[in-house]
Amino acid sequence: MTVELVLLPRVAYRGQEITGSGPRSLLALLADSPRTGSSTNRLVEDLWPQKRPDHPAKALQILVSRLRARLGPELIASTPTGYRLTLSPDQIDASAVRLHAEASERAARAGEHAGALREAEAGIALCAGVTADPGDDPLAALRAARVPVLHALGRARALALARLGRPAEAVEPLRELAAAHPRDEEVLAELLRCEAVPEALIRYDAYRRALRAELGSDPGPALRDVYQGLLASDAPTVRQGVSEEPNPMLGRDKDVAAVADLLRTSRVVSIVGAGGLGKTRLANAVARQAEQRTVHVVGLAGVAADADVAGEVGSALGARPAGSAHAILDALGPGAALLVLDNCEHVVNGVAELVRALVSTSRDVRVLTTSRAPLRLAAESVYALPSLDLPTMVELFGQRARATRPDVDLPPAVVAELCTRLDGLPLAVELAAARVRVMSVTEIARRLDDRFELLRGGTRDAPDRHRTLHAVIDWSWHLLAPSAQAAMRTLSVFPGGFTAAAARHVLGSDSVLEQLVDQSLLRLTEGASGTRFRMLETVREFSSARREEAGETAAAVDRFLGWAGDADVWWAPDALGLPDVDNVRSEQDNLLQALRHGLDRQDGASVTATAAWLGSLWVTESNFTRLVALTRDTTWVLSHFRPGPDLVEATRMAAVLNAMIGFVMPDASPLRALAVLRRLPAPPPDNPIRAIDLALRARDTAALEALAGADSPLLAAMANYVLSYRWEQANEPELALAAARRMLAHLQADDMEMIRALAHSRVGELCLMVEPGEAAYLHISAALETAERLGWSTMTRGRWALAQANLQRGAWDEAERELVAATQDRGDDPVDAARFELCARAQIQLGRGDIDGGLRLWRQAAGPADPASFGTEFGLWPFEVEAGAVLVHAHYGRLGEVQDIVDALPEMLSGLLPTAPPIMLPVCGTLLTAMAVASSGPEAARLIALASRFGMVRGLRPDLTPELVASIGRQADGPAYDEAVSSYAGLGSADLKSEALAQVTGSRRNSSRAQP
Repeated sequence: MTVELVLLPRVAYRGQEITGSGPRSLLALLADSPRTGSSTNRLVEDLWPQKRPDHPAKALQILVSRLRARLGPELIASTPTGYRLTLSPDQIDASAVRLHAEASERAARAGEHAGALREAEAGIALCAGVTADPGDDPLAALRAARVPVLHALGRARALALARLGRPAEAVEPLRELAAAHPRDEEVLAELLRCEAVPEALIRYDAYRRALRAELGSDPGPALRDVYQGLLASDAPTVRQGVSEEPNPMLGRDKDVAAVADLLRTSRVVSIVGAGGLGKTRLANAVARQAEQRTVHVVGLAGVAADADVAGEVGSALGARPAGSAHAILDALGPGAALLVLDNCEHVVNGVAELVRALVSTSRDVRVLTTSRAPLRLAAESVYALPSLDLPTMVELFGQRARATRPDVDLPPAVVAELCTRLDGLPLAVELAAARVRVMSVTEIARRLDDRFELLRGGTRDAPDRHRTLHAVIDWSWHLLAPSAQAAMRTLSVFPGGFTAAAARHVLGSDSVLEQLVDQSLLRLTEGASGTRFRMLETVREFSSARREEAGETAAAVDRFLGWAGDADVWWAPDALGLPDVDNVRSEQDNLLQALRHGLDRQDGASVTATAAWLGSLWVTESNFTRLVALTRDTTWVLSHFRPGPDLVEATRMAAVLNAMIGFVMPDASPLRALAVLRRLPAPPPDNPIRAIDLALRARDTAALEALAGADSPLLAAMANYVLSYRWEQANEPELALAAARRMLAHLQADDMEMIRALAHSRVGELCLMVEPGEAAYLHISAALETAERLGWSTMTRGRWALAQANLQRGAWDEAERELVAATQDRGDDPVDAARFELCARAQIQLGRGDIDGGLRLWRQAAGPADPASFGTEFGLWPFEVEAGAVLVHAHYGRLGEVQDIVDALPEMLSGLLPTAPPIMLPVCGTLLTAMAVASSGPEAARLIALASRFGMVRGLRPDLTPELVASIGRQADGPAYDEAVSSYAGLGSADLKSEALAQVTGSRRNSSRAQP
């Protein structure tokens, strides 16, 4: 976080200088204990050590009050015994320097010297003004107390510079430290490495003599090792078997530094990772830069058996006899040496035996191995080589593709998409880039589904095992035992990784996982949901192909669906009656695949279970796009399924979700889902899902209203929830809002928070239509605050709704902030909000007085739209934008700028009216109003009278109140309006539609414009 309170170089809070000894001293005292603060008595003693005020507690209170008035009331909080700062330690420079010192020390212990340097320099930058003079006031004492921290930071910086291979920068600070602390052998060791050899040898000899004279002892073993290295430095440099780079190695600088750091502290380092990651190139890069004067690289790819490893290494080094560890050490020579053993995975036992013998016999030898599996030695540090990041992959692809064909076209989006699918493997990128000889990048990306056929034909100087992607994976595959190969074939049915428990479910045991991780065929990841195992997509496709060849796919999918449909895995009912949504979220990709398999097989149990688990997750995320698709895909299968006892509750969950979506979406029906519920045993109303089930079973509105008044608060609340949708579907939004408010009233403060949030959300969305503005804002805000506190991801749609409420209340700045936040955080719900955002920004500009800019955005929003998006855009009904554009242009007397939309209004209405369900009638009313303001006289008056009966969509035009609409009609022709209101008063919806169609067909536009 950013430092807000500065006390070391000066005294300031958020850039505001603080003067006066009293305020400065008080802040220094509180900053010295940022977490706990200080008691009143302690503050009084330290502020006035000599002569106290007559009323010290009151004087302290006045001092605090003045600081709060000056700097803000939130800075200093009262505690039961005194006061404390509300800032966290990293927001106060005096405590932040200690945090940087601690972080630098941790990084150095972990061998992360770049991080240690970064933290040390950040801490030093905060220490300007720190002196050893304690002074006579709390501020000076605070600064003096930071002097030891500053010294520690300087020491950490000097050591980090030396260990990062920056001797020119490190040598002077190290000399100063060695002079100040002559017995600090860690500092002395790094100084010796940074100085010229003759100077370093003289310094070591002087230290050794002084130590012997003063203490009668010798330097420590680490310092003696440095000395031995200096003595050997006069020997000629040996670099045998080290390859030079054929082209620049991208994205591996941090890895080279990390491996070099490990070699300083570990006798054996193994670079481990999947085939094609670039382990060999990395090892050679480390070898070229190695500190040791003797470096040998020996490739073991051609060694067939463990027993042949020592002989191969000895032969490469010229040892006699070749298979002897002692002979190999003699061949390496005296002094520090680095032996690099490349491609060890197929003879890992032989390599481990040789390396154990080498490091147990000589302390001067360091061994670096590359392998797909570690050696499992006590002296070994494993470096798991990460995949390349996407920007590096894109750069590498471009570099290699242009080397193959200089004039190749590299569309950035296509290249990025292609590289995303290559698992971060440099070899895969190189093979894909080589295909530009005969294919375009777009063709390569399109054919990547058959990657093993596509990615072949590498460079002629590549090893055989790297000529094709298939060969890379096949090399690892044949190192596995048959049981491990069988496990890989089965586990490849999981597209999203898996837990050990999931592996046990489909394999019967998880004992094979360790072997697969050791062979770099599985990656281990830690997350909020625990430990997961993942295959690279390349490995998964290879294993899937082997599964198909073995004829095991049907059986593997059976076991996979058994896991996905096992209620014991997922069903952990809490007060909400939902599955464990965190577990579902972590397995979402797997469950989606299980759902697809279930639908392909028309497997009712699998479809029902996965629909219940996924639906419960998407409800908590308000991911209506996915919920609608889920309902559409699963309703038929669900309606034909008869569950056993273990899936009754899952069936209930799936049917409740399907039914609710059927009520909400105009093109969906709840009837099949309701039939499923009525086949299930009636449950007690002991959780919301069961209570909704009982409400949905109500045969008519009267029965539902009876449940809405039930003695059970939960049943009454959920019945009112369902009733709100029934009334909304019947185009009775006021009654819907009243039901939603009754739902909220039945849920007291100690009820389940998320259900209250659901009630607030329901009231808020109805207020957007019926009582736009402040009420909608308050309820939507309450829903979002609860959801955020509980960690449920409802934020994207919630922010759009909050932006709409802010528009309705004229809070333009807040609306704009919510629009930006919603646009940046869309989650995985593909909310189509482009036209809504244009309309919202148009309203913001109009509200700020930019009429031309606002109307221009309205016209842009009302431009041609994809008819397939009607009804799917956030916050918009079909033709709502077109009607809104006409109304707002009429308001500003500029209808001529939207004449094309005005001309199209009759056609829009003619297409909508005949089949419009009741919930769509307000859209018709809004279109009729738009036609009216583009007309005049009796025709406009009659259109307005009709529109009043249909209702209005007020989301984007909250000012379209019944009173305003009536005034438009009377302004057009008062008597005609009153007559039309009277004649339309008794008509039902069917007659109203017929009358509206007749009016639309016979309408004539008048040149005079009514003003809304």
